[in-house]
Amino acid sequence: MTDHKDFIKNLILKAKKAGATDADAIYLESTSVGVQVRNGQVEELERSESKTVGLRVLVNKRVSTVSTTDLQQQNMEKLVEHAISMAKILPEDPYAELPAPSEKNYIEPQKLDLYDPTEQSTKQMIEQAKAVETAAITIKGITNSMGGSCSYGKTAMTLANSKGFLGSYQRTSHSLAVCVLAGTGTEMQRDYDFHSSVHFQDLQSPKIIGENAARKTLAKLNPSKPKTGILSVVFHPRVANSIVSHLASALNGHAIAKGTSFLKEKMGQFVFPENITIIDNPYKIRGLASRPFDAEGLFPEELKLVDSGKIANWLLDNRTAKQLGLQSNGHATRGPSSPPTPTTTNLYIQPGEQTPEELMKDIAEGIYITELLGSSVNIVTGDYSRGASGFMIRNGKIAEPIMEFTLAGNLMDMFSKLHVANDLDFRYTTNSPTLRIDEISIAGQ
Repeated sequence: MTDHKDFIKNLILKAKKAGATDADAIYLESTSVGVQVRNGQVEELERSESKTVGLRVLVNKRVSTVSTTDLQQQNMEKLVEHAISMAKILPEDPYAELPAPSEKNYIEPQKLDLYDPTEQSTKQMIEQAKAVETAAITIKGITNSMGGSCSYGKTAMTLANSKGFLGSYQRTSHSLAVCVLAGTGTEMQRDYDFHSSVHFQDLQSPKIIGENAARKTLAKLNPSKPKTGILSVVFHPRVANSIVSHLASALNGHAIAKGTSFLKEKMGQFVFPENITIIDNPYKIRGLASRPFDAEGLFPEELKLVDSGKIANWLLDNRTAKQLGLQSNGHATRGPSSPPTPTTTNLYIQPGEQTPEELMKDIAEGIYITELLGSSVNIVTGDYSRGASGFMIRNGKIAEPIMEFTLAGNLMDMFSKLHVANDLDFRYTTNSPTLRIDEISIAGQ
């Protein structure tokens, strides 16, 4: 990536000569390939490649961000001129400032193992997509397919700023997915399964993914509608992570600084039971969201957002940290045409000691959620309302399928009643084991 580094270093020098007080630039080069098959026939085959440069300039306290995909040298002069002109007419931002260079040592990108040189041919990807679909539709009871897919992505990122930072890394992604149908007419049900990994060798087999999708779909046949009431609710890991995502939104420094989070006054206070710890780890080896530095060139800290039940950290970039009188913890993200904003990396709840079966064994009547639909979650108040489907729990066991009902509550109350199982599996960028929350309102029949 030497050429990329020289390219954006020169771009920053041009911006400084043109009148920028400070500047940073990001260079993104990406390749993505996707294959979609349905009933054994290729329906979609796409390949895209892009190179984009984003430039952010500061003219004293005025900031502008511009980007281009035209990387010819003569166009860089125009890009700089445009950025400086925009900055001069924008209002001042009292918190506009590039961060000082990190005092910590950066981890070598190679140590995170984020790049896999394996790249399947188009023919191999089509075979993978067909295999995952075949594994699902050959299961007795599956009546149709909505398609199997295989995708691959590769991204190279280089970041530099006028404070002296210069860094780069590459990452790859591989994924397989399938969605199938069971039943007929108005009784038809559908479900899916997928898996993503940084390295191809870590990807689950088409057979496992396809069979999981079929099993989930068949289990949903002949659903009923639960009765309205207040029940204990158990969340399958694939939807339990949404609870963690809502927490992250409420702990985002942007919301805290604006005063638009229901947790804005809760730093250092118990919000969860004492056995709950929630961690954001940017350095997970082969992690789907791992990175050696953030979008402002800072060393990202491993954060305990919740430490033994207490709120322990906000997610901060440099600007929100300045607003709050704090230091950035290296959690900025940005696209080429957008300013930095705080985000998570590999976020997860530490698992408990009980199995999912033990977690629900004392529930005489409850609900097991496998899918959430729509979203009405107010981060200002914590009010929570979502459509859902899943299964009844009867005498501690998963029973008949149910659908067309709504969960309602308040996240503050839900957090305080959280119980966690021991089945944590890192399948997403935000991960959770099975969760149990008692006394949630169910609007059914």
